Parts: sequence; structure tokens; C-alpha cells
Amino acid sequence: MCNLFVSQDPATYAAETRSVRLHGHVTSIRLEAAFWTTLEEIASHEGMSVARFVSVLHDEILNRTGEVANFASFLRVACLHWLRNQDLHADQLAERRSTVVRGMVSENLSATA
Repeated sequence: MCNLFVSQDPATYAAETRSVRLHGHVTSIRLEAAFWTTLEEIASHEGMSVARFVSVLHDEILNRTGEVANFASFLRVACLHWLRNQDLHADQLAERRSTVVRGMVSENLSATA
């Protein structure tokens, strides 16, 4: 069993620090490369850059809880949640896209009427 885990590329768990802007202030976040890769994938699905996606998450957790105690840990857990619940996230993305399409169709119908 351990061979499955220990045979992974060490680059995937190498720490990587990236600078991001949160509320106009540049800060750095240190995560393992695999988490940055997952954040890139999630951000792409959301139609955002990683920097924008991380900033939106920061704002959302700040609005909900009033503080961000350990943002790097929050990002790691968010990645795990997304990986474990991809079906749920795919359904939510499909619903958002459907809502956008319905709105566009409605606008086009109003414009041609």
C-alpha cells in the first residue's frame, strides 16, 4: 500500500510560495505544488485566474466568519472538498451556466420583440 503513496513525484509535495493580492495588499501563500495544481483546475472551472479565485474565497470566508484564521489550511481543505465532491460541483456549474444561458435567451427575445 505505501508504494502507491511514496512513489509519487516529489515535486508534487514540494512547497511553493505564490504572491497574491488580497484587499489591495500583496501577501504570499505557501502550499504544496499539488494544491496549487488543484486550485488552478478549480479556478479554470470557475472561469477565473488562481489569483482571482483565491481572492474571492478569501472575501467569502471573511464575510461569513469575520476573520480568516488559517487561510492556507482552508485552501488545502477546499481542494480536498472539491476533489471528493466533483459531481456536486459539476452540477452546480451546469446550473449556473444554464441560468446564464436562460438570461441571454430572455434578453435576446426581449430585444427582438
